[in-house]
Amino acid sequence: MNSTIKTTGLSFIAGLAGAAIWTQFFFANPEPTAVFANGKFQKESYTSQFTSDRDSKLQTNPLVSFVEASENSTESVVFIKNFSGTDPRRYSMFDYFFGNGPSQQVSTGSGVIISTDGYIVTNNHVIDQAETIEVIHKKRTYKAQLVGTDKNTDIAVLKIEAENMPAVKQGSSRDLKIGEWVLAVGNPFNLTSTVTAGIVSAKERQINILGGDFPLESFIQTDAPINPGNSGGALVNIKGELVGINTAILSRTGSYTGYGFAVPVDIAMKVANDLIQYGEVQKAIPGIEAVEITPELAEEMKLNTLNGVVVTHVVKGGAAETAGISKNDVITKLGDQEIAGMGSFEEALSYYYPGQKLAVNFNRNGSTKVTLLTLQNLEGGEGVLKREFFNSAVLGARLEAVNTIEKDRLSIPYGIKITALTRGYLRDLGLRDGFVITKLNSQAAINPKEVGEFLEEFSGKLLIEGVTANGQPFMQSYNVR
Repeated sequence: MNSTIKTTGLSFIAGLAGAAIWTQFFFANPEPTAVFANGKFQKESYTSQFTSDRDSKLQTNPLVSFVEASENSTESVVFIKNFSGTDPRRYSMFDYFFGNGPSQQVSTGSGVIISTDGYIVTNNHVIDQAETIEVIHKKRTYKAQLVGTDKNTDIAVLKIEAENMPAVKQGSSRDLKIGEWVLAVGNPFNLTSTVTAGIVSAKERQINILGGDFPLESFIQTDAPINPGNSGGALVNIKGELVGINTAILSRTGSYTGYGFAVPVDIAMKVANDLIQYGEVQKAIPGIEAVEITPELAEEMKLNTLNGVVVTHVVKGGAAETAGISKNDVITKLGDQEIAGMGSFEEALSYYYPGQKLAVNFNRNGSTKVTLLTLQNLEGGEGVLKREFFNSAVLGARLEAVNTIEKDRLSIPYGIKITALTRGYLRDLGLRDGFVITKLNSQAAINPKEVGEFLEEFSGKLLIEGVTANGQPFMQSYNVR
């Protein structure tokens, strides 16, 4: 028995020793391998080859650091306070009687400094219905002026009186790749200058959340955590360059659960520049309505692809009709951009101005065609458009003239549309956001200012004719004081 144990032990020790010698020989002093270089075979060790490969990988795949991006972007993001609900002109005597008089409401969000002289981009919903807006930057508070808003993209522009502000460096959302690292910079839960990281998980996303007459949804989707208060903040790449404006989350709880969405910076900056320069977004209209191609639609139309958009309506006398585009044509390319669906279709159009010419590729009954389309403005012309608005706290609304697309859709020759409706005179009359006034006491409603001032001052029997937002004719008389 002792002999057996002794033999087994010696064998085990001998095995360990052999393994050690083999490891020492082959790994510490490996047999050189022959490598062909410079016209002859040379010897190179496994160790040197492994080390070279490892160093090469480390050089080409450096560790990602967000320090530079954070340092380059956090100072350009501001904290925004929206004060509303205090204007007594928006309340009637019945509000006071039932205890519903003015009470201040405060909401918050984020914004991004885009110029050294104090222009700031944020979301429209951050400053919606604001009576007073404050911007806080580095513990200093500024009173902000609202330059303009665009519900179609949920973008708004503010201006503060300041100099030498740290404007963010602009990147490119068109060059942004799926899988690329991004940071969300903002003020969630009133915590200033908070940075979260994630990747771009998709582009050209449509989630059907925007208002406006021509909602433009082509969101960057990211898993960088975005929470309440981040709205209007910056989405930046690892260089700290602005690539998007954080706008929305998909959540059942109201807090981040994995999906965040940002307006691409190329769209946001075009909108911002238009609002600053013209007071209104210079939207380029192709004169059509279109829809995404679903599998069911593709089968019905006998299409062999789901890429592109299908024309469902052509505006009479519009750009598309002039260019020879018809209902059921499938648009596959605008300019040099391939069209995958409505997201890419709307994004491609957003970069153009009225009057610019655009090559359109489309399929009709199985054959490919190309036409040159001259884009129009919202009034059907080709120049820069400056529409007139009338804002009234008494009426609790903004009045604006209806555009060509709306005239075509509602089959009316003119009209004044009610937008941004809040507590006030028009809501007390039972009118709703999007309602179009065509006549007041049988007189044509054409000029927003004239209509607004008439309604503010009129007393007596008032007859309002118009069209509801969904196209229903309307006529109602009121006795007003």
